[in-house]
Amino acid sequence: MQLTINGSKHHVDAEPDTPLLWVLRDELGMTGTKYGCGLAQCGACTVLVDGQATRSCVTPVESVAGASIMTIEAVTEDPVGRKVVEAWVSHQVPQCGYCQSGQIMAATALLKQNPQPTGDDIAGAMVNLCRCGTYNAIAAAVRQAAGA
Repeated sequence: MQLTINGSKHHVDAEPDTPLLWVLRDELGMTGTKYGCGLAQCGACTVLVDGQATRSCVTPVESVAGASIMTIEAVTEDPVGRKVVEAWVSHQVPQCGYCQSGQIMAATALLKQNPQPTGDDIAGAMVNLCRCGTYNAIAAAVRQAAGA
C-alpha cells in the first residue's frame, strides 16, 4: 500500500492491521515517533493524520492509506510546528525527552486547529503523559507558540 508521510510517497509492504507506529519505525526507519504504552493512552506515538493528533500505536496502517501523515521528523517544515519547537526550546521543556515528540505533535495539532487556545483548550488537548511532570512548561510553551 502507498502512504504519504511528510509529503513523500512511500510504498510499504505490511499487513493491513499493522499499527502505523511499527510501519514508521521498523519499515521506514522514522524512529522519532516513540512506543510508550501500546494502548493509545500515553501519547508518545502521536503523529498527525490529516492534521489530527492520532495515536499511531493503535492505528491500522490500512486506515491511513490516502491520508497525509506528518511525523516529528518533518514538524519544523510546518510553520506552526516550527513555532512549537522554538517554544519548546525556549522553555527548555524536555527532561528525559521520551514523550516530547508526541507532545510536540499534539501541540502542533492543537494550534493548527485553534491558533488562540484558552487555558482550558490547552489542558483539554495536551493530555499526553509526561513521566517527568513537565506539564507547566508544556503549557507555557504552547501559550508562547500561540503568541499569547
